[in-house]
Amino acid sequence: MRPVAAAPAPRRQKCDHWTACPTNTYAYRLLSGGGRDKYAKICFEDELLIGEKTGNVARGINIAIVDYVTGKPIATQYFDMYGGDNSGPMMKFIQSAPSRSLLFMVTHDDGSTRLKAGAKDAIEALGSKEIRNMKFRSSWVFLAAKGFELPSGIQREKINHSDNSRNRYAGWPAEIQIEGCIPKDLR
Repeated sequence: MRPVAAAPAPRRQKCDHWTACPTNTYAYRLLSGGGRDKYAKICFEDELLIGEKTGNVARGINIAIVDYVTGKPIATQYFDMYGGDNSGPMMKFIQSAPSRSLLFMVTHDDGSTRLKAGAKDAIEALGSKEIRNMKFRSSWVFLAAKGFELPSGIQREKINHSDNSRNRYAGWPAEIQIEGCIPKDLR
């Protein structure tokens, strides 16, 4: 019997992408929460910015701000949109992002119940097409650039509404994700 050569283990890519991002780009992956115990995650350049392992993810809208020029995280924060009035603080957090920043947003559980018009306006001003369509327990992910334009081919937003006839988890929609590579030299 001839020995069988084992295939080498696939090389791990940044943010668990299937293929490596080209040089001179940033790798990112946004994953919404799904169900009670599947927490949202934001990964940028192979660093988990928001997630269960970092201990900074919670019910509501979770946001990470990254300096586009340096690729360094500036701030992360979560805003409970079910248990309190956090639209104002979230709006201030978004507005505090400096020009030439990347903003990454993901929901876990409910991101819409107490989401007020001013906060929706701030997110819509960043380019969201779905923020006004968000419903109770919708899974939502969003990538935005402040002070510059992202290339048109980059997927920026995705939403999945809770539907009891199709929910993966009892009363909860499945998690959704977007991932990709952002060029480093955008003007």
